[in-house]
Amino acid sequence: MSQALQFGNAGEATDPRVLRSRRMLMDALKKLLIEKGFDDISIQEIADEATLNRATFYLHYADKNALLQAMTAARFRDLIARRGLSFSDCDGALRAIALGVCDYLAETTGCHGQLAKLPLEGSIIPVVEGMFKEGAANHAVSPGVDFELLATTAAWAIFGAARRWHQSPDRIPAEEMATKIEAMVKPIFLNASVNFRQGIATDI
Repeated sequence: MSQALQFGNAGEATDPRVLRSRRMLMDALKKLLIEKGFDDISIQEIADEATLNRATFYLHYADKNALLQAMTAARFRDLIARRGLSFSDCDGALRAIALGVCDYLAETTGCHGQLAKLPLEGSIIPVVEGMFKEGAANHAVSPGVDFELLATTAAWAIFGAARRWHQSPDRIPAEEMATKIEAMVKPIFLNASVNFRQGIATDI
């Protein structure tokens, strides 16, 4: 999992012009969300705010939901980087993701305007699911295991626990909660691991 959770694909665009256009579109959406609900924002408005044309928008994103997920992923990466967290092992990666979700909830709900009213599960869960799916390439999964379902289950578990933490009036520090979430989610992956199941068979 550690390699895939570096938050970047090998084929990701590195052309400065492409990166600049994407950043402009993300910034435009974020600015519009201060004033309007996501459903009320059109692609044309986003393009106009970014001073780009509509065709340029579609060169980068299929629709505004894809842009929202990209914006979420970028903010999530920033939060992880701000924490200076390491992805050198799977345990560290799970803890980092859990802490990132806690940070994301705290930051987003503290934003001004409509950004604080976003359906957070619709933006952050697909990002976390994607991280887990990429991580599957580095781990042997037991035959018959539906890893997409497993990734969805783990992502919802992390989000649900983090949201419960955030809504608690006397919440514990985020770092402590992330460790609790890691302990809860880790068995989900261990049960799907070939090595884990082989170990059980050996012990019997």
